[in-house]
Amino acid sequence: MATNSSPITQVSQTPAHVNLHQPQLLTRLLLDLRGKRYEVDRETIMNLPESVLLCLFPNGLVLSRQSAALDGAEDDEDVYAVDFDPDCFQFVLSFFRTASETFYGTDTSPGLFSSQQHLLDAPATNDFTNTNPPSQNPLISKQAIIVLREELEYFSIPPRDASAAGGGDLKMDLKMDLNGVGKEQLGMGVSMGKIKQRCGDYLMGKRSIFTALQRNVNKENNVAEQHLIDMLCMSGFDREDEWGFRALEPSRCCISSIALVLLKTGIVHHAGGGDTKPVEVDYQQMATAQKLLLFWRKPARKCWWDGLDIELPPDGEDEGRTIKLWSRRVWTLELSLI
Repeated sequence: MATNSSPITQVSQTPAHVNLHQPQLLTRLLLDLRGKRYEVDRETIMNLPESVLLCLFPNGLVLSRQSAALDGAEDDEDVYAVDFDPDCFQFVLSFFRTASETFYGTDTSPGLFSSQQHLLDAPATNDFTNTNPPSQNPLISKQAIIVLREELEYFSIPPRDASAAGGGDLKMDLKMDLNGVGKEQLGMGVSMGKIKQRCGDYLMGKRSIFTALQRNVNKENNVAEQHLIDMLCMSGFDREDEWGFRALEPSRCCISSIALVLLKTGIVHHAGGGDTKPVEVDYQQMATAQKLLLFWRKPARKCWWDGLDIELPPDGEDEGRTIKLWSRRVWTLELSLI
């Protein structure tokens, strides 16, 4: 009988009971954010908004032990280099920690959840989302946080006659070197880099969240954008709110901003209410809040251009000038449940 030469029959099968090596899951991560070290546990990282995680780990988050991300990591621990503003990271961590302790309580004091836990056992009514029982409503059992981020890239355009020494048009190189210094002069010794820096300072002072979007609504009569503002202001924001964190990105004409607010779920807690009236539920507000669940783990983005003529006052070597300032704004809206 001829021997079967098929390679399939010649390869021995691996026994099912053999344990393959599995990478060790990390209980904490060591992050290096632009030279500043953070030690964060895995649960804290996983509770962060997905839009923030994408900024922290654009190539994906690895929660198992790998080779060290930075050479010379101490104690054989993986250190992940992250190009993200450390102050912004601390702002998000602090807000989420405070929100969690307020809702779930601490070792010494109970949180809001303890006094509204009985709502989970309530029967299904039309007051709650359709006929779904409250136990399926995550807004009762979780702390909800609205996350709104803005990435603003700006472009400074001086008037064409900014260097009209001989009446000719200005020709300039808009590129910047790594130090943010313009390569061409605009006349009177003022560099394009200086103009861009002053425009960045101007935008940094505009901390109101909704001013630019409302300006676009008024100009374009965009009903959808107006509804977005109205929905956010009904759900936790105020029309006069400012960005919680706002900073210029290094060596870029870009400003990153973030605002975090607790979602208004309609569950009202009465201080000292005791057993008679511990909580009240505004079901209309609850219905509004449930619309934000569409953005849970599904960040939505909106992009638009905003153009303004601004007056830069005299400042040292710059005698002042009118600048056309274009901004490309990208908003990311997300709901986090912790």
